[in-house]
Amino acid sequence: MLLKEYRICMPLTVDEYKIGQLYMISKHSHEQSDRGEGVEVVQNEPFEDPHHGNGQFTEKRVYLNSKLPSWARAVVPKIFYVTEKAWNYYPYTITEYTCSFLPKFSIHIETKYEDNKGSNDRIFDSEAKDLEREVCFIDIACDEIPERYYKESEDPKHFKSEKTGRGQLREGWRDSHQPIMCSYKLVTVKFEVWGLQTRVEQFVHKVVRDILLIGHRQAFAWVDEWYDMTMDEVREFERATQEATNKKIGVFPPAISISSIPLLPSSVRSAPSSAPSTPLSTDAPEFLSVPKDRPRKKSAPETLTLPDPEKKATLNLPGVPASDRPCRPKSE
Repeated sequence: MLLKEYRICMPLTVDEYKIGQLYMISKHSHEQSDRGEGVEVVQNEPFEDPHHGNGQFTEKRVYLNSKLPSWARAVVPKIFYVTEKAWNYYPYTITEYTCSFLPKFSIHIETKYEDNKGSNDRIFDSEAKDLEREVCFIDIACDEIPERYYKESEDPKHFKSEKTGRGQLREGWRDSHQPIMCSYKLVTVKFEVWGLQTRVEQFVHKVVRDILLIGHRQAFAWVDEWYDMTMDEVREFERATQEATNKKIGVFPPAISISSIPLLPSSVRSAPSSAPSTPLSTDAPEFLSVPKDRPRKKSAPETLTLPDPEKKATLNLPGVPASDRPCRPKSE
């Protein structure tokens, strides 16, 4: 198990981001989906939790096969997906990722939002007070993202919001910008396979970090699209986008409803994800690469030569006199 805490600041308030994170997740999922690939929404239902109060449960299937690295495609089924279950008690959320094909693999994310610049060192005391973890700050303006995901229109250094006047963030913006909020994310990655555990968990954390960086950049860059929305309007956008996304990837379920009656028993509830899925790198980790110059074993001949079936000559068997050698049967 590898535990890390990520802190991502944005030039928004926690109240504003309640709309923004729902809008961003839906739009990003739709953009990243194509026929047979992407994010299928299975459930999206309100519920009431005895401890956290009113919330929203979502279950999604993230189809990834063509976006997996080549080394992973070689060992997973052609129809491959990750199950995402999320419980949103904003400003507190829980997200879990599992895969039936890899039962010893899981990702657990707990998120809390506060109006500060990432200065609360005790925010997860009740969840992980005594657990050793690395704290990683992510800067949406200055941290580099993979080149294939870069868009100038989504770069906070260049983007400036017409509705809020915020944007064109510069190095050190977190020290002086108002308003400012922080997404605190406690991320646990488990891959309990001896010999691979540490390296795979480190690799997954790198992917998670890229996802968080890209998702939070988009949430701010799209602020003019969602800033004036009400909760009812963003839920309607969410419903319509989810149906369109399901059709886009080739899934045609009944229309998704966001009802006022919870459909899940409390025993199986344990928030939507605050960042969307992002395609994985296509490069295999070094520890899974097969050496190209690995010598071939010489315990068997390179090729096996069989007699030509068209020839009717006798078989040449070593150590057997010609007169005793069997002959090929003549064709009828």
